[in-house]
Amino acid sequence: MLEGKVVIVTGGAKGIGRHAAKTFAQEKAKVVIADVNKELLQETSRELGQLTEALAITADVRSEDDVKKMVDQVVSRFGRIDVLVNDAAIVPHFAWGIPRWPRIRDMEKEFWDRVIQTNLGGTFLCTKHVLPQMEARRSGHIINLYGGGGVTPFGACAYVVTKDAIRTFTRYVAEEVRESNVCVVIFSPRVPIATEGAPEEALKRLPGPEILGNGFVLAAELSMDLTGQMFAYENGKLVRQA
Repeated sequence: MLEGKVVIVTGGAKGIGRHAAKTFAQEKAKVVIADVNKELLQETSRELGQLTEALAITADVRSEDDVKKMVDQVVSRFGRIDVLVNDAAIVPHFAWGIPRWPRIRDMEKEFWDRVIQTNLGGTFLCTKHVLPQMEARRSGHIINLYGGGGVTPFGACAYVVTKDAIRTFTRYVAEEVRESNVCVVIFSPRVPIATEGAPEEALKRLPGPEILGNGFVLAAELSMDLTGQMFAYENGKLVRQA
């Protein structure tokens, strides 16, 4: 069903984004990965290129110029955009046992702004610039990432604020574009995941991105009656979350 379709995955050079990109590549979709890490971007692009047609774009999702250029480049190359996965984010990864982020009273405004503008701002900008392409064709899927975090111990506030905001953002955008036949949903990993760069102890203790299976592919095939909802991957299928 996804063969030949064009998929953009932000933050696609590593971690969950890399996993998502690979699952789309295995379906023979044309995969675009965008990331700020040029070295990992090229490495992942080479891997994807063994499975399908892949394009790597260096882009900072906080920059509207970067995002607009990314979309223009994809449309120029492929002529369409069918799926957007908004994965790019700054994540605390406290479950890895690494130093916690500061309390709000101790947090520098620059740090707060960087988290908010990457996670929430990047989701906004990429959605904004991809939507005209999808609406013109009256077809498309946008998949936003959700992640939780406990109220205690302290440190996850900035991250969780962005993710709760993305959940609300998804609900509203889903209604705005419902008549354009663009499906906007949230995908939730539900559990902490250890990816590249995690301490060895965390890699042994926590599941890797492969636990998400082909969840992103399934999310990109959801019908319009499910737009605005949140889903998680479980036992080979998507399960709606409250």
